[in-house]
Amino acid sequence: MDATEKRKKVLVPVANGTEEMEAVILIDVLRRAGADVTVASVEEEQHHIVAANGVVIVADALISECEGQEFDLVALPGGMPGSERLRDSKTLQQITKKQAESCQPYAAICAAPVVALQSWGLLKGLHATCHPSFADQLESAETAGSRVVKDNGLTTSQGPGSAFEFALSLTQQLYDHEKLALVRGPMVLPSNDGKESGKILFNEQKWPSNGVPHVLVPVANGSEEMEVVIIVDILRRAGAMVVVASVEEETTIVASRKVKLVADQLLSDIHETKFDLILLPGGMPGAERLQKSETLFNMLKDQVEGERVHGAICAAPAVVLQSHDLLQGKKATCHPGFTDKLKDQTAVEGRVVIDGLLVTSRGPGTAMEFALAIVEKLFGSKKAKELVSHLVIDE
Repeated sequence: MDATEKRKKVLVPVANGTEEMEAVILIDVLRRAGADVTVASVEEEQHHIVAANGVVIVADALISECEGQEFDLVALPGGMPGSERLRDSKTLQQITKKQAESCQPYAAICAAPVVALQSWGLLKGLHATCHPSFADQLESAETAGSRVVKDNGLTTSQGPGSAFEFALSLTQQLYDHEKLALVRGPMVLPSNDGKESGKILFNEQKWPSNGVPHVLVPVANGSEEMEVVIIVDILRRAGAMVVVASVEEETTIVASRKVKLVADQLLSDIHETKFDLILLPGGMPGAERLQKSETLFNMLKDQVEGERVHGAICAAPAVVLQSHDLLQGKKATCHPGFTDKLKDQTAVEGRVVIDGLLVTSRGPGTAMEFALAIVEKLFGSKKAKELVSHLVIDE
C-alpha cells in the first residue's frame, strides 16, 4: 500500500453468541489486506464478548463509539444468538442503513443476512444467501444455495465454511486482484490444480481417549488467531473439552493480526494436568514464544513419552516441535515458508499429515481440514461429516 493511500475503514460488529470463526476470519483476512478494521461490541459497556463456542474476544471499541464514523465496509458475522443481538442494536442498525443508503458496501454471513439485514429491510430487491438452516426464511431465496452472493453493494455468504471466500470477496471489492493474490497465497487455501495432497496417513493407529477428549491449545502473543479459533471452535462443536491456555503472564493475548483473545487459564496453573491432545497454533512471533516456554516444552515432552496425541500447524511444527527434537522418526508438514527447517526425512507436502499420534498441518487455510481430521480420529467419520454439513464446508 502506498504510504499516501488512505487505509480502508471496516467495521466488524460482535456480540455475545457471535460465531467466532466468521468474525475472526473476517478481521484477520481484511487486516492482512491492510484495512483498518474496528471490532466493535454491541453489548452495553462490555468490550469482552463470549462467542458462540466459548471463545472470548476483546473488542477494540463499543458500537456507540462508532456512531457518526464513515466506513468503507460494514460486515456482520453470524452465529446465534449473536445475530439477534446485532439485530437488536439500534446504533448498528443506523450505521448499516446509512451504509446502504450511501451505496457503500455492507455484508453479512450465516444467520445475519436473515436475522439482522432482512429484519432491517436491507435485502429488499436484492439477491442474497445465508446459512442453509435459515434459507426458508430468506425472502429472496433465488440464490440461497450459493456460497457467496454479491448484488450491488450487498455481499452475503453461508457460514463458517464459506468465511474465507466471503472475506476474500470483500478484499477484492475494497482493493483489487493483485491485493487478493497477495493475501490469499500465504494462507495456504485449497488450490484447484489438484497438485497438493489432502490428508496423508503414516503408521495409522487408534488415538487413546477415556470418555470426553481433553484438549490443550496453548497460545501466546503473536499466535495466528484464525488457527486458534478454528481449532477450538470445531473441536468444541464435536464435543471435546478444550482448554485455551496462555504461556504469557496474563490470560489476554494479542494475536498476530491484533485480535485480542482471552485464554481460559494460564499454562503455568495447569502444567501438571494430563491432556489427551496438545495442539499448537502457528503464527509469528507466537510460535517462537511457544518454543521458549519451558513449561510447554515439559508438557510436550511428557505428552510424547506418555504416548498421547500432539500436533501443530503452520510455523509451529518447525519452530516448536522440530527445534525441541520432537519429530524424530516422524513425517510432518508445516507452512511452506518453514519447510526448509524440517529435516529432509520428516517433511511431507500434504495439507494434513498424521503419523501415529502426531498430526501436523500447513496454515490458516488448512485449519478446518486439520481440526476435522482430528474430529474424525476422535469421534469417527459420521461426526466429522455432520460438522462439514453444518459448517457449510465445500468438500
